[in-house]
Amino acid sequence: MRTLSYFILSFLLTGAAAFGQAAAEAGPVAEPAKASQAIPTESFLDILHEGGLFFMGALALLSFVAVLLIFFYFLTIRQGTVVSDKFMNAADALIRKQDYLGLIAVCNRENECIARVVYKTLDFATKNPTASFDEVREVTEAEGSRQASILSQRITYLNDIGRIAPMVGLLGTVFGMIKAFNSIGAGVKQMELAPGVAQALITTAGGLVIGIPALMFYSIFRGKVQKLISEMEAAMTHIMALLAAQYKRANYRAATRRETNEMEEYARDPRNQ
Repeated sequence: MRTLSYFILSFLLTGAAAFGQAAAEAGPVAEPAKASQAIPTESFLDILHEGGLFFMGALALLSFVAVLLIFFYFLTIRQGTVVSDKFMNAADALIRKQDYLGLIAVCNRENECIARVVYKTLDFATKNPTASFDEVREVTEAEGSRQASILSQRITYLNDIGRIAPMVGLLGTVFGMIKAFNSIGAGVKQMELAPGVAQALITTAGGLVIGIPALMFYSIFRGKVQKLISEMEAAMTHIMALLAAQYKRANYRAATRRETNEMEEYARDPRNQ
């Protein structure tokens, strides 16, 4: 998987050079053997200044943003940023000790998704000591869904680039084709339109070269995000099971203490002697 990612990334980075070379090859127009007058030709820079600069600039910007997003996702979409063994071991030990304030302090120091979920859960439980376990679980599920949505939403930008880039390239090609065929009214022969049509198609090729790798990387990161969300759900289930056991133990102790107090009050009542 890593080798495939590096191959696609190198393909994306070298795409712009291929466009320039193709434009240089398509730019010059050969003089016909029987033409009485030389056919005016346009260089690639001339085409950019006449209307292609906007579309090629937009494609270059999309390519740059796509490369930045790919590097950013490689650094941020990993297990250590969602759930780690270090945090889970600390949370397990502190919950068994019923040191909820200590666990809240640990959550504040960590920047993991699971830490944010646990913080919201314990913050609600400590500020609402009379809340039932079902209410605490609802808070946990809501925050867990929010963190999962944030992870999924983060990679959609790469999907958007993969869909927008081919559309921008197609729009540039349409404008180039309109301009090429409008030149027929100026007396340009149909066979002489081939270089202009080839240059117009460069924007479509550029959009596809940017869009295809972007969608491929989006598929890779989407699989990683789904796997991380599953691991976060499993970790949260483990923590909620520990909290449920502590709630049951606390309720049992409270019920036992209440029964003991009632028996002592009954024994101290002179009417019962």
